[in-house]
Amino acid sequence: MLTFSAPRDQNVKVMQFLYDNEELQFTFLTDLCAVHYPERAGEELVVVYHLHNLVENVRIRFKVYLPIEQPDVFTATSLFQSANWMERETYDFYGVNFVGHPNLKRILNVDEMDYFPLRKEYPVEDQSRIDKDDEMFGRGGSYDFGDERADGVSKTISEADKDNTWL
Repeated sequence: MLTFSAPRDQNVKVMQFLYDNEELQFTFLTDLCAVHYPERAGEELVVVYHLHNLVENVRIRFKVYLPIEQPDVFTATSLFQSANWMERETYDFYGVNFVGHPNLKRILNVDEMDYFPLRKEYPVEDQSRIDKDDEMFGRGGSYDFGDERADGVSKTISEADKDNTWL
């Protein structure tokens, strides 16, 4: 799939050109989402537009890179009505501010949330939780769950499967 990017202040102009051009005819917004790349300074957030030419059955991907300090980009709702809901969802999960959006608010998360859950700003799991120990899920550790066993009886899979025939 052809992928390209443009500056954030040009996003609607680029999509308007793709929409209006008689040869291109990208008149359908298939999807709009965001991606968070915390390691990319100055362009941590990316708004991704998937556009479709229904006549030729061709799809393209258009990206706009944004700094996380000011994640503002112009709304595409004037061009695609379907962008309304998708922009609200992207705001809700990534905090992208779609300037000019008719009703930009949270739709899936509670209004009291002061963070955006799909940004990679916190560890995936709390490392201090003991209920997430591998032993609880049968990956190493004891399999007797506290039962007393006679000496010489294997207590883990790795001990019992010394010749690696089980896995």
